[in-house]
Amino acid sequence: MTRFAFSIHARCGQARTGTIAMRRGEIRTPAFMPVGTAATVKAMRSHEVRAAGADIILGNTYHLMLRPTAERIARLGGLHRFMGWNRPILTDSGGYQVMSLSALTRSSEDGVTFASHLDGSRHLMSPERSMEIQRLLGSDIVMAFDELVALPAPREAVDAAMQRSMRWAARSRAAFDAGGDHAAGAALFGIQQGGLDERLRAESATALRAIGFDGYAIGGLAVGEGQTAMFGVLDYACDQLPDTAPRYLMGVGKPDDIVGAVCRGVDMFDCVLPTRSGRNGQGFTHDGPLNLRNASHAEDLRPLDGDCLCPVCHGPEAVSRAYLHHLIKAGEMLGAMLLTQHNIGFYQQLMAGLRTAIAAGRLGDFAAGFLARYNARVAR
Repeated sequence: MTRFAFSIHARCGQARTGTIAMRRGEIRTPAFMPVGTAATVKAMRSHEVRAAGADIILGNTYHLMLRPTAERIARLGGLHRFMGWNRPILTDSGGYQVMSLSALTRSSEDGVTFASHLDGSRHLMSPERSMEIQRLLGSDIVMAFDELVALPAPREAVDAAMQRSMRWAARSRAAFDAGGDHAAGAALFGIQQGGLDERLRAESATALRAIGFDGYAIGGLAVGEGQTAMFGVLDYACDQLPDTAPRYLMGVGKPDDIVGAVCRGVDMFDCVLPTRSGRNGQGFTHDGPLNLRNASHAEDLRPLDGDCLCPVCHGPEAVSRAYLHHLIKAGEMLGAMLLTQHNIGFYQQLMAGLRTAIAAGRLGDFAAGFLARYNARVAR
């Protein structure tokens, strides 16, 4: 049984394509992980997510610990069985939710005490508790517990959060390793912090390498700094992390973000954008995002994206922009379902195109062509 093995098959510039082998299956990289916050990729069934091309999904530690609780999921056989997904699952540590709910939290060296957004009940999230929750869920890739700050922020605040995150990373490592059978079959990723500061990022990477992890996430980005600043960090952050381990850019992002990050050496991504946008009437296409609420689509018989191979755009059950516009305007849940299915399929086709281009040594041409077309028109 393979616990975790990362193989790089081809490189093109800084980018690489390969596979992560785990006991529940292989993950082709670069990979995009649809987000299943509450044990569901919203508006989709598990078999549809797999059919779209996803090898792995992400579950949310914070939300699942509150409802239905990690302990209940464990009693019911674990997260995979609970939601009917038999392939790898990565669970985040809860650190991002702690930051986003900062008005309800109090941080200390022990961890973060927070009030539930559901009922106000008080909880302590620590590195040890985060590892326990992820073990109860039965996740395949476990994320170390970290502290991050929204950008922009004073350097002193970014430094303090990074230093604490590295102390928590060591505690996460120890708690994960004490996890018995789960630790023997799962992997643990550390999270680099340091904001937009190259020296802090280097210090964080050195600390993580000394502890030792199966993979390394680039954290603390996509929190308000903008694409230019994010790419500036990726220009050096990837090289600070081990070349032989996967690099995971957390919470990213838009299709053009992903293409730029892959060109800089990132292997894994997650983001709520394709599902959230689908629920709000937006579909991603090769010609940029489309707002299906707009009246211009009311009598448009074209598919959402003529170059997309998802069932919404292609095949016997394909539908028109006019039909999608009608569903969204009428408030029919099918509209959100179809747009989400398309968006997840579009993202997975983008990742497949990136993998093929890297393997063929033509990533530069692929990226330039995709970005020129995608950015040619503004969102409408």
